[in-house]
Amino acid sequence: MIVTAVERVRRRRRVNVFVDGEFAVALGVDLAAERDVRPGRELSGAAVRALADEDARREALQSGLRFLSYRPRSEQELRQRLARKGLPRPAIATAVSRLRELGYLDDAAFARFWTETRQASRPRARRVVAGELRWRGVAAEQVDEATAAIEDEEAAYVAAGRKLRTLGGLEYQPFRERLGRFLTGRGFSYEVARRTIDRCWGDITETPAGR
Repeated sequence: MIVTAVERVRRRRRVNVFVDGEFAVALGVDLAAERDVRPGRELSGAAVRALADEDARREALQSGLRFLSYRPRSEQELRQRLARKGLPRPAIATAVSRLRELGYLDDAAFARFWTETRQASRPRARRVVAGELRWRGVAAEQVDEATAAIEDEEAAYVAAGRKLRTLGGLEYQPFRERLGRFLTGRGFSYEVARRTIDRCWGDITETPAGR
């Protein structure tokens, strides 16, 4: 089997390799250069498969690095992202293992990042944040550790404080209803929402709730 052509893919750092006049494999330009893939070179079927496997491993690693460059991700999120790109499972497994070794993939660190970011921008009930992390594949022990510091009473008060500017001038009943819907929508229990409403009403009116 002889390489008959190596054609550059437009606007991509990849080449299509043709063996005996037929398309055989697509490779990154760096891999093709490293393995001296050029017209006239002999390539066995096993060599073509090995090149394809190595290319998939490199593509999985590079794609994983790009995905993680925007913000931390859970391991499950990364696996799903690479699978959607059509990469084979062995290449994904190798990339995940390597990214763990490099410190780019760490579910415990991701859980802490997610929790801190969530509570700083849009505070929610602990159970909601925990559910978001579990949905992203984070282990229960890591979820518990990351969310342990969330206190629903304080989180609800912080969340409500940011909502108050839209509730100015309302009478108690519509104030209670609107803020109550907002807080329960963030996952806080009825009791936490009720106490937070009373606390906020007192803050803005210096009057006990309902009076």
